[in-house]
Amino acid sequence: MPMVCMSHMLRCNVSMMGRFALKGWRGSINTLTLMRRPCTTLAQFEGYFKDVQTKYQELESQLTNLELSPTEIARLSKEYSILGRKAELIVRRAELLQTIQDLQQMEDEERKRGGESIELAEMALAEIGEAREELLSLEEKLISVIMPRDEADEMGIVLEVRAGTGGEEASLFASQLYKMYEKYCSQRGWRWEQMSLVKSDIGGFTLAQANIKGDAVFERMKFESGVHRVQRVPVNDVRIQTSAASVIVLPEPTEVEIDLRPQDIRVDLYRSQGAGGQSVNTTDSAVRLTHLPTGVVVTMQDERSQVQNKLRAMQILRSRVYDLERSKQAEARAELRSAAQGTGDRSDKIRTYNFPQDRITDHRIGLSTTGIERVLSGETLDTIISSLIEADERERLAK
Repeated sequence: MPMVCMSHMLRCNVSMMGRFALKGWRGSINTLTLMRRPCTTLAQFEGYFKDVQTKYQELESQLTNLELSPTEIARLSKEYSILGRKAELIVRRAELLQTIQDLQQMEDEERKRGGESIELAEMALAEIGEAREELLSLEEKLISVIMPRDEADEMGIVLEVRAGTGGEEASLFASQLYKMYEKYCSQRGWRWEQMSLVKSDIGGFTLAQANIKGDAVFERMKFESGVHRVQRVPVNDVRIQTSAASVIVLPEPTEVEIDLRPQDIRVDLYRSQGAGGQSVNTTDSAVRLTHLPTGVVVTMQDERSQVQNKLRAMQILRSRVYDLERSKQAEARAELRSAAQGTGDRSDKIRTYNFPQDRITDHRIGLSTTGIERVLSGETLDTIISSLIEADERERLAK
């Protein structure tokens, strides 16, 4: 989109005067002072914004190259798509900043003229206010897209809910949490698949697992991992009881792609060894491949041809490196599972559901809200999740 020039801005300003007059808007000294304040919260990122736009233009040019391989086209297209959203917001931000600057200049000029021009100055000031509001909203969106993303954010998840301390009451609470996520999943249009379910004697869930697929599932669900605590009066008691359930959110295991780069493989050739006579190859047909990043070594001498031995060795090397990467992924998931599950104790909590007070408190960000039933129905759970995501973005931005 082109930048807004002064003449176009002034024409738009004149056309909007009637609308602001109908609103009965009148500026004040306090409002004027407020409008003079810096209007952007992201001035420190100007260099980064220019780099994004430059890179976006470079990718656009590269994608016109007819000699690109399908793999290169796929890679560049994905990067182009990711940068596209950033570039769109950056361009619109620049337009708004220019609009505000033009309006401020117009407001200054009209105010200096005095008389009837004061009303025009106040209308310009009103437009500055609207432009600032749009800029603030846009910069909030921009912050979310420029933050470094967790590579797992776009993945589906494996959700696990376990009853913790509190006996049968804990199992009932675990079943409520599990059903809450199922309803939330449905509301967001994600695909829910139940994997396993272990019920308690009174119908609660001691363990429940589900697979969830959809757009950015892990990004929105990852902050649900941890111990959830409930305080309420059980149906068979008159006193408030505290119970807990553990929620574990893991990125869904994906196919591990192995890219064996030639520069990462050392190839050693040697003569095959045997019992002697005709079984001994007199040429250097045996092959030893060493994958330098992982230290995996494969040797092959079964074939008489060096080429055939190398091909077979590469097949085995690829399989071994693949298996190693899968093992590392499993270990990382096990560590994440352990960290998420914690001790399962009531004191090791991330969120408390206090039924007598109809209050939910997320202890990580100090957020308290009422309406437990609406949250457990999945209706307002997204409000809590969005607050957690925003808090995480602010923390990362501060770093």
